[in-house]
Amino acid sequence: MSRPLAALMLLICTMLWGFAFIAQKSAMDSMGPLTFAGVRYLLGGLLVLPLAFWEKRRRPEPLTGTHWALVAGVSLVFFIGSWLQQSGLATTTATNGGFLTGLYVFFVPVLGFFIFRTRPHPIIFACVPLALVGIYYLNGGGLDSFNQGDLLIVVSAVFWGLHVVLLGHVARATGLPIFVSAISFLVAGAVALSLAFVIETPTLAGISAGWIEIAYAAILSTAVAFTFQAIGQQYVPPANAAIILSAESLFAAIGGALLLGERLPPIGYAGAALIFAAIIAVEALPPLWARRQTHMARTTN
Repeated sequence: MSRPLAALMLLICTMLWGFAFIAQKSAMDSMGPLTFAGVRYLLGGLLVLPLAFWEKRRRPEPLTGTHWALVAGVSLVFFIGSWLQQSGLATTTATNGGFLTGLYVFFVPVLGFFIFRTRPHPIIFACVPLALVGIYYLNGGGLDSFNQGDLLIVVSAVFWGLHVVLLGHVARATGLPIFVSAISFLVAGAVALSLAFVIETPTLAGISAGWIEIAYAAILSTAVAFTFQAIGQQYVPPANAAIILSAESLFAAIGGALLLGERLPPIGYAGAALIFAAIIAVEALPPLWARRQTHMARTTN
């Protein structure tokens, strides 16, 4: 697959995920976060499973123990990130959820350094404070409106960053991006629904009331978008993929405004702009600087 086509697949992911914040937020009116996540991912996993088996048959070599360990790790961080994000949306807006989730872009280079010893670019040390100021303004210029939901989504961004790093590595190592995604969906769904019966009180009535939100999240946001992510990340470096995927915050804000009537305070728009500027800078500036240095070196020689 060409890199532009892979980038286009990742861009489609951002749109589907951005609008999914609306479905995820609305679903909390009739069911708990674990119930929603469990039904969503089990349904999404079952939809992808036939394609996953087809892909697996094309790779005759069995997966090694290391491969299965990595798949388990991807599934675990996927479940935790989903749970934290869904729980956070119960008490914060879809707009805030989209922008705060976008902070995982900062964690991708940092986690890449700790896991694979890939040293982050110095720009990260300038963009992190910029993003923190953006969060401060996003919540009206004070921490009193920064609620528990916002905090849960910020923590979930750490796990989404880890998911981007691990998924790209596992997809390239196994050559089975769809199979890995299907396993992650089914594992996350099974764990979430099991915990839902312990922590929450799932009911058929509640699930039925949110069937539109579940259908969108399961089919488009899970089966289609996460599969596109796994395929696209084989051909796009994790850091570059992260900046493309971070655009979901814009679609979340658009959807929140059009469908839920959400509005940021005036200073909140400045905060959103700072967060997005930091997200763009942390991934766009390093390659531009590298190309400039290469050009200057060639000119000198």
